[in-house]
This record gives sequence, structure tokens and C-alpha cells, in this order.
Amino acid sequence: MHAKRRKNILKQTKGYQWGRKSHIKEASTAILHAGVHARRDRHRKKADFRALWTIRLNAFLRERGLTYSKFIPMLKRASIDLDRKTMSSLIMNHPEVMAKIVESVK
Repeated sequence: MHAKRRKNILKQTKGYQWGRKSHIKEASTAILHAGVHARRDRHRKKADFRALWTIRLNAFLRERGLTYSKFIPMLKRASIDLDRKTMSSLIMNHPEVMAKIVESVK
């Protein structure tokens, strides 16, 4: 049983350097830390993408004389229910459609 556990730990640390790949104590610590970083970054990724969408949207709007903070309430008042991801996608792939949305909200 212990041999199987050790073998599994060392299998998970394949590609690590020095003792982290061959010494059980260091390898198990490395796995724990890798898991912590993986979880943190999975959740951080969502915030990073939302920030990217906001930056893209703000840059697009500033070219048209608006700002992000003024545009979002205008969208809500116009009852246009588009999320930031969709608007960012429109900006990248179909800027003319997004420009029409901006004009209709103004």
C-alpha cells in the first residue's frame, strides 16, 4: 500500500527538478503547493478575463467619446442585456455591430 502511494506521488512530480521529483517528502510538499497554485490560478483566471473584457470595452468606447463607467448604466437604461464577454467578442470580431449598439444607446 505504501509503495503504491509513494509511486503515485513520484509519478505526479515527473518533470520537477532536483529532490522534488525523487524524494518523497519534498515531492509530496511540491504536489501540495502545486495544487494550491492551480486552484488559486483557476479562480484568478476568471477575474483576469473579466478585466480584459472591461479594458477592451473601455478602449473601444473611448474612441467613440464614451467611457466604460458611463456606458454600462446607459445599457441598463436601454434594457440591452449583453454581458462583457459578448461585447468584447463583438468588438474583436464584429466592431461595426458593436458601434451600432453604442450609437443606439447614446
